[in-house]
Amino acid sequence: MYNHFKPNFLLAYPVMLSMLGQVMTGVADSVMVGWTGAVPLAAASFANVFYNIPLFFGVGVSYAITPLVAQAEGGKDNTRIIAVLKNGSLINLFTALALVALIFAIEPFMYAMGQPEEVVSLALPYLSIIAVSIIPTMIFQTYRQFAEGLQRTRVAMIIVVGSNLLNIALNYVLIFGHFGFPELGLNGAGWATLVARVVMACSMLAYIYFGNRYQHYRAGFSFGNYSTKLIAKMLHIGVPSGTQYIFEAGAFGFSALMMGWLGTTALAAHQIAINLATISYMTTSGLGAAATIRVGNFLGQQDKKSLRAAAFAMIWMAAGIMVLWAILFIAGRVFLPALYIDNPAVIELTASLMIIAAFFQLSDGIQVVAAGALRGLQDVKIPSVLIFVAYWVIALPLGYVLAFILDWAAVGIWIGLFIGLTITATAMVIRFHRLSQSVL
Repeated sequence: MYNHFKPNFLLAYPVMLSMLGQVMTGVADSVMVGWTGAVPLAAASFANVFYNIPLFFGVGVSYAITPLVAQAEGGKDNTRIIAVLKNGSLINLFTALALVALIFAIEPFMYAMGQPEEVVSLALPYLSIIAVSIIPTMIFQTYRQFAEGLQRTRVAMIIVVGSNLLNIALNYVLIFGHFGFPELGLNGAGWATLVARVVMACSMLAYIYFGNRYQHYRAGFSFGNYSTKLIAKMLHIGVPSGTQYIFEAGAFGFSALMMGWLGTTALAAHQIAINLATISYMTTSGLGAAATIRVGNFLGQQDKKSLRAAAFAMIWMAAGIMVLWAILFIAGRVFLPALYIDNPAVIELTASLMIIAAFFQLSDGIQVVAAGALRGLQDVKIPSVLIFVAYWVIALPLGYVLAFILDWAAVGIWIGLFIGLTITATAMVIRFHRLSQSVL
């Protein structure tokens, strides 16, 4: 197993930085919006509930490309790789359009969800802007997942980091109204995100289309001659993968709604703590994506021993990284929230949530890598059921009882989430251990 740590890291670190760069768009938005006050920050949190769940579903659907490309590359089947690119592009485009339409359909019902009216009023126009950014994000995901399936991960990292820097610069200009631009506040953050993601998508598409090393896959950009059989197979992998993200992101989204029932302070604190926890999650999410690539490639090579060793090495790497994040969260539980907002009540509550976040980091890292390894085996349905039970049958009801019946308030909701993550991590590791022993 130990000889897999270095190749795992070399493959994973660009994906980790790429995913970290993507989530830093949301972090930059939250930090800079937080400087304008608690209500805009709470509005961003509320809007992100209805944005993140569809977005994560779409990202999950796009993940079907990676294991199929990795397996085809392991088997030296270029015709199959081209077919996956062509059909995956079609699936992702239609998925993006459907998700944007869904968000616009939900917007009229947002006033009926028990949130402060001033929060909803600010959230609606912001949500309309960032909803459109799902389309370029899904285009980017198509070509990113294709390149990662071929074990080429660095360019996506560079593009995402550049896009994030552009987003921060545009935030500065549009949120606060510098260089002659109007002061748009929260909506300025939305426009910055949209523009940055259009640039990100165009850059990734151009890299794949014009790059010399991808010229023999150029046929994947052509129209027509789609395969209903391959589309069905990709949806068989992608839809349950997306459903996993719906169950998980939906659980965190519903926890944000419960926080809103506790008031603007609780919702703002939740937004900051989730933002920080998402940063750590994305580092190990990169390991999960790399686990999908490694497992899929060894599956194509029919090498069960290396498949298992590479996956378990990834799990141990995730555990080590999350221990470091936990230490940082505990040590910086007051300092880190203060970067977002100058509100003593919000900072104090966020500090309490950060202690719980420190403990659930370990479970979060392990479960995302184990899920990625299972995706490499093209096993996605049972993991979706496991995630549903852990969050929606156990974690959220328990969090509600702790928060509103036992009066533990915001802390109770987060303890429920911690328990859900721990159950998910345990179940995923057991599932991979058993399935990988019999897959070949």
